[in-house]
Amino acid sequence: MGGDVALDMENKGWLYHPDYPDDWERCPLYLLAHWVNGLAFRDIQFSSSGMPVIKIAEIKGGISGQTKFTEQTFDDSVRVHHGDLLFSWSGQPETSIDVFWWRGPEGWLNQHVFRVTPVEGIDPTFFYYLLRYLKPNFVGIARNKQTTGLGHVTKRDLENIEGAYPEPTEQRAIAHILGTLDDKIELNRRMSETLEQMARALFKAWFVDFEPVRAKMEGRWRRGESLPGLPADLYDLFPNRLVESELGEIPEGWEIGRFGDVVEHLRDQENPFSSPQTLYQHFSIPAFDEGQCPKAEYGATIKSQKWRVPVGVVLLSKLNPEIERVWLVDIRPGEHAVCSTEFLVLRALSPFTRSFVYCLARSPLFRQQIQGLVTGTSKSHQRAQVESILNLGIVVPPSSIVAAFDRSANNQLARTLECRRESRTLAALRDTLLPKLISGELRVKDAELFLKERGL
Repeated sequence: MGGDVALDMENKGWLYHPDYPDDWERCPLYLLAHWVNGLAFRDIQFSSSGMPVIKIAEIKGGISGQTKFTEQTFDDSVRVHHGDLLFSWSGQPETSIDVFWWRGPEGWLNQHVFRVTPVEGIDPTFFYYLLRYLKPNFVGIARNKQTTGLGHVTKRDLENIEGAYPEPTEQRAIAHILGTLDDKIELNRRMSETLEQMARALFKAWFVDFEPVRAKMEGRWRRGESLPGLPADLYDLFPNRLVESELGEIPEGWEIGRFGDVVEHLRDQENPFSSPQTLYQHFSIPAFDEGQCPKAEYGATIKSQKWRVPVGVVLLSKLNPEIERVWLVDIRPGEHAVCSTEFLVLRALSPFTRSFVYCLARSPLFRQQIQGLVTGTSKSHQRAQVESILNLGIVVPPSSIVAAFDRSANNQLARTLECRRESRTLAALRDTLLPKLISGELRVKDAELFLKERGL
């Protein structure tokens, strides 16, 4: 048996012996940092308030309605702070094994995640990119151990895999080059988030709280005057009072309708596997959860039936609706795009617009209604039925007010998509440079020149 293990290790030698420049110092990866595993929490330790328990779901998707909290106190070694380096070492290899900077609030670390602190002499940002470089190795190691769908990268693996590092000046230079690209991506993310919040806040004010009507009723908005979000030229578009309806008070003259009255549900099926050489933008559930960036994949790798995704639609997930997955699709004319059949492909019906549909699908009341539609006993595979979603009651404003909303919101959401588009370009550039820098194929001076030629 020992001979079989040795042969197996030899065949998989690339997993444990990655390529590094000849002049870098080499040692077991485990010795380059302190690795502290999280705790195995029990249900009795959870509460409705306190500090969040940071699992892989929180690392990838942030604090959500599914996050557990605890008021208990634990050892400081498993206390997670904003900016900590985390390594998820267990789970589905392709989607769970990865390294992250924690950007959320302070919390407690769950099991299957290491809190990683590089030793003295190892730049933390350089070490982050070293782990990113090694991700294919980690995935390969975890995949080799899969038995029931989960794979692991253990302490022994970290002791066996070879790490390497240059002198501190070059570490910092590599960290600076790659970090500059990630900083631009993060800036775009924050700008995109702010622009989207502005559009959604306007939707809430006009179509949920009915702030323009209330401002007129209370005498705060007078003809010829402007309020924040309420320019004077819109004054006559809104009525002067609210009336009772089956959904509660709504502006006079507005109607009650169904979600299906404002969207067309597209059901165009496509089998990408039958077009193996065609490059598709694949809008999947994992791709949404990993930053709303569709994966470019050839048809040969997509082995199940999908929905065709045309330009200008909104995707709404019916799977586990307590997790908000509403996707403002960004594809160019002529691109081939498909999505998971867990999404509804929605096109706005005239006179409604994509901006209106997107903000409606993300509004809290609508999200609450969808969550009330779930069927299925398994918490991980609950779904809302399509017809039930399309039959949800909504308030339907006049087309003139929808058009006024779109003039503002569409500009903000278009700029959001521009930020995401630029971030995808920057991420592709970073992902091209990273393995070349860590393997020594490209040295720092060449990389700096490469970025300068591109205006970065």
